[in-house]
Amino acid sequence: MTASDLKSTTTLHNGIQMPWFGLGVFKVEEGSEVISSVKAAIRNGYRSIDTAAVYANETGVGQAIAEALQENGLAREELFVTSKVWNADLGYESTIAAYEASLAKLGLDYLDLYLIHWPVKGKYKEAWRALETLYKEGRVKAIGVSNFHIHHLEDVLKDAEIKPMVNQVELHPLLSQQELLSYCKEQNIQLEAWSPLMQGQLLDHPVLGEIASTHGKSVAQVILRWDLQHGIVTIPKSIKEHRIVENANVFDFTLTNEEMARIDALNENRRVGPDPDNFDF
Repeated sequence: MTASDLKSTTTLHNGIQMPWFGLGVFKVEEGSEVISSVKAAIRNGYRSIDTAAVYANETGVGQAIAEALQENGLAREELFVTSKVWNADLGYESTIAAYEASLAKLGLDYLDLYLIHWPVKGKYKEAWRALETLYKEGRVKAIGVSNFHIHHLEDVLKDAEIKPMVNQVELHPLLSQQELLSYCKEQNIQLEAWSPLMQGQLLDHPVLGEIASTHGKSVAQVILRWDLQHGIVTIPKSIKEHRIVENANVFDFTLTNEEMARIDALNENRRVGPDPDNFDF
């Protein structure tokens, strides 16, 4: 991992450049809240924004992007925008329709990355076929999945013409997903972490606090640095500009091998979100 700043990218297996670091907008309210946080992120150098149909804030994200491009003199191609198809829309025709709906709300001509949000049994393979169609038609730059375990990925790969480029999953020091990370690296699928800070639950963790004080950094910065050093794309969420700036201030220090191992050892396979093998929505 050689991320040196917010514009540093990883190369997906189809050659597309994806920033290592971005802003997530899960649970960020539609309207002024999401508009101001996305604009603050872009103004402060972020180039990747991650939303989803079910977050119900794509319209605000789109407005923020349009305004930020103009205000900061950026071209659309300089941003990397991700959205996701919701469970109710999984299916061939319905996934393509959902993609159109997301594009319309975002006011964009294309997405950089489109993901299947959850592996709904019996539905995600048809949805994957739809994503392959969108990709082959050049309507989306990259396609992938979210919340897929190894067995879900293996199931998709049995019939897929195109391998997923990204798998976005819950990942943080108490759920370090080491087996999944190894599998994705073998398959050349980029792993991406959602809820990297465990929704704030890790910010007073003593081991992380000790490592943070060694570097004169916050616990959040240590966790996000740990992600990057493991070759994991990360998208912390914040609505406060000072926190958005602070989260991204992770390129001027390096965790030692020993510190990385200490953080790895915190794993408890503990989730804050649903288990992808056991959800009912």
